Amino acid sequence: MAGHEPPISQAARILIVEDDRDIADSLDAFLRRDGYQTERAHDGRRAIASFHAVRPDLVLLDLGLPVVDGVEVLRAIRTTSDVPVIVVTARADEVDELVGFGLGADDYVTKPFSSRALLARVRAVLRRSRRIAAATDVTRLGALVVDRDRLEACVDDALVPLTATEFGLLAALAETPGRVLSRDALIERAMPESDALERTVDGHLHHLRRKLAEHGVDRLLETVRGVGYRLRPPRP
Repeated sequence: MAGHEPPISQAARILIVEDDRDIADSLDAFLRRDGYQTERAHDGRRAIASFHAVRPDLVLLDLGLPVVDGVEVLRAIRTTSDVPVIVVTARADEVDELVGFGLGADDYVTKPFSSRALLARVRAVLRRSRRIAAATDVTRLGALVVDRDRLEACVDDALVPLTATEFGLLAALAETPGRVLSRDALIERAMPESDALERTVDGHLHHLRRKLAEHGVDRLLETVRGVGYRLRPPRP
């Protein structure tokens, strides 16, 4: 049927990085049952090698890995790719620590978790990534160009490396320059299927601001205290 959207799981390949083989077996089983293709790695070194060999559509990444820890694996992934990453952690405080590193995970799941909850996160992150890639308009804000067709943001023709979530937040703000969007509004527009907390949105926007500043756009993204965020419209 024309216009029919294929299932999110269609052709999606997920790299499961988990050293506990019982948990990895469970993840593998219910992801395959839901139609996903899967690959597995049980330590950080193999995870990095598998990522480059497999080129997955999404990575489920446990932080507590042997040989090379999960933070270093995420850092290695982000040096070459913005593929969606969902971090799986045994401690909630590790989420704050990881956000502080500015490495750009797209979502977080804390153990223990249900298969239904994790599948919902996987679908949400993949759907968000595909929806952004399918958009077809361009917004220009001075030197910054937000291209939804290419899933890219550029400053003076230099590409700004953003994760799918960071780009989604930037694209949402770029739709209405000058208008303040609350954190809830940003979640609804850029991460509607996620149950992200406000602190997670703050973390993503902190990294977005830093990346823009590194490209010479250091005053475009503004925090309106007690309200939310906005992009300053360029002066006429």
